Amino acid sequence: MDSSSIRLPGSELAEISFADGTLKVSFARAYIIKTMTGSAEKTLWWQAGELVLAQAELLEPLPEPKPGETFVCEGGDIDENVYTYRDMIPIPLESRGHCRCDLKVRGTDARIKAQGESLCLVMQATPKYIEHIRPEQGNS
Repeated sequence: MDSSSIRLPGSELAEISFADGTLKVSFARAYIIKTMTGSAEKTLWWQAGELVLAQAELLEPLPEPKPGETFVCEGGDIDENVYTYRDMIPIPLESRGHCRCDLKVRGTDARIKAQGESLCLVMQATPKYIEHIRPEQGNS
């Protein structure tokens, strides 16, 4: 595989926490698009993982799910110095400097919005294959 990225819209959040200047956004199911050079097809996978923003400050209060409620990401921006990743997170991702997270929670007005001095994405376990995405399906 030549490149992989998390597709934020539809990715399921397990937990959102902020303590001691660290924001952690845990994904129960982060949907991953994998591409290979020279292939028109892509593949869709899912994997658990965690986005960690350190030396962070919240720009808005964190949303709190109701009992039994699961948050789903609607999309948003991840800023890494001069780069802005819209509706996706490249894999791997580890950076220092100006970092920002602004994610929308589906079905609410809530946002996960913070800025900090370092950012990393920690994927857990093994990715699980879902399907091939063919060009005529129009998913990117």
